[in-house]
Amino acid sequence: MSAQRSFTFLVNPASGGGAAPEAVVPVARLLREAGATVDVTYSPGPRSMPGLVTAAVERGDVVVSVGGDGMLSSLAGEVSAAGGTLAVLPAGRGNDFARMLGLPGTPEDLAALLLSGSTCRVDLLCASFPGVPPREVAGSVYCGVDARAAELVDGAHRLPRRLQYPYAAVRALLTYAPARYLLSVDGEERELEAATVVVANSAYYGKGMRIAPPASVTDGLLDVVVIEAASKAALVRSLPKVYDGGHVDLPEVTVLRGRRVELRADPSRAAGPGVPVGGDGEPLGTLPPLAGDPLVVEVRPAAVSVVC
Repeated sequence: MSAQRSFTFLVNPASGGGAAPEAVVPVARLLREAGATVDVTYSPGPRSMPGLVTAAVERGDVVVSVGGDGMLSSLAGEVSAAGGTLAVLPAGRGNDFARMLGLPGTPEDLAALLLSGSTCRVDLLCASFPGVPPREVAGSVYCGVDARAAELVDGAHRLPRRLQYPYAAVRALLTYAPARYLLSVDGEERELEAATVVVANSAYYGKGMRIAPPASVTDGLLDVVVIEAASKAALVRSLPKVYDGGHVDLPEVTVLRGRRVELRADPSRAAGPGVPVGGDGEPLGTLPPLAGDPLVVEVRPAAVSVVC
């Protein structure tokens, strides 16, 4: 990329507890000093995203997501559909997709990457609930205790940022109730009792948890991590292993791979009305029941061009 490339920064002002607007300033300044054209827009909400992305791509701009994984996911599908190029300025609580891409952390290094970095094509996930338009997700779709933990993170703003995810994970594990899942991976079906099921494109989620160690965003495959029902104490004790990927060696953990995943679940009586589903830090809904049509998660290989 040359210094003359132009950029549209789309900023989620709420990301990172309000850190995103501050994060964009030094990077935008460095790009302008290098001769690049930079437009900064503070996102008025998801309904405005398609129009903003289309206009930016038609101008030939690289679309820069400024925020967390949820902001990135909301843009990735739109940039893909418009045939544009996406870049990431991580400014959220988790920043796990940026971690997966190995992006630098300083404004100077990020600006240099935007100016001269190459592009690569990465996979996306497409999650489809029955009767609902499909939704693209960049990192992972997860069901059960992990989705509950993500909900708890949103209510943990008073804690220091480094403690928010560990706190939410432990609290969710201590209050979880397993569900009965019907899981199909490329047509191979199994029924099991589990605490959580993660359909991963990226290896990381939950602010650095290496939930799917073999996962690659360029291999055209999904890594499905199933953590079967175990005692709450055992799950809490095993939590540190998730940070280095050591949990996959535990007997209650199964890792599957495929291109199409179907999911249904019936919660236990203690779990409430449904099994929650999340994607990249955002709530997506609840799993359909065992007798219903499934949630379908498919991989979209090489779906979007990203500055990497």
